[in-house]
Amino acid sequence: MRREKHPRCQGGCHGRCCLRVEHLNVRLGEDQILDDVSFHLHCGELIALIGPNGAGKSSLFKSILGVMPYHGSITFQSAEDGRQKPRIGYVPQSPSFDPGDPVSVLDLFTAASSRWPAFLPIPARLRETVRAALARVGGEGLIDRRLGTLSGGELQRVLLAMALEPLPNLLILDEPMSGVDVEGEHQLLDLLDTIRERYDLSILLSTHDFQTLQRVDKVILLQQKILAAGDREEVLASEAFARLFGAETERGGEAE
Repeated sequence: MRREKHPRCQGGCHGRCCLRVEHLNVRLGEDQILDDVSFHLHCGELIALIGPNGAGKSSLFKSILGVMPYHGSITFQSAEDGRQKPRIGYVPQSPSFDPGDPVSVLDLFTAASSRWPAFLPIPARLRETVRAALARVGGEGLIDRRLGTLSGGELQRVLLAMALEPLPNLLILDEPMSGVDVEGEHQLLDLLDTIRERYDLSILLSTHDFQTLQRVDKVILLQQKILAAGDREEVLASEAFARLFGAETERGGEAE
């Protein structure tokens, strides 16, 4: 069991470190995308968001990121600094790159994190900054690899390193296990455990791979509204889960 850094709050998070989403509603035209969604995500905690395609998971992420209008409240409470705007690191679903593309990890990282012109040689100081960022995720050896030659797990390490530079308060990952083999999944989950323990990050991820739920603190089942929330066994045994994914889905398996 992971060490508890922040005691769970009862009825509020005053003086605690957490992200609070309260009565969140999102509409697109006449469609209700999210309906009265509320939850707390404590620092150092990992929550998995599950639900069928079109359930509103991406809209929830976009609302937290501040790129989608919403009604309701999204606040971050720091134990040290009080209420503040959180720094958010975001890992999108893995993009695909052509194996012949000459762009390297160093090129991508430098273009995304600095104003250095992409057509000029990258100076040693920027190279060292990128190497240090990759070292956070054990990926420093990838710095000169071409993006199109990376495995799914290696690409996730690179995207994760970019999301952690600079270090955020909250890390959001959209389907991080997509395109990653079983061994890569275990390595990525180990890495997320290390990161949240070392840096005391809140982590919110979406997944269709129910094997990963064994490693999270809490599971939220979403379909426009929260249908079930709690530990893995509680949510996967719920009537709402059976209704959405069917009785034939094996507990711990992957949804189609």
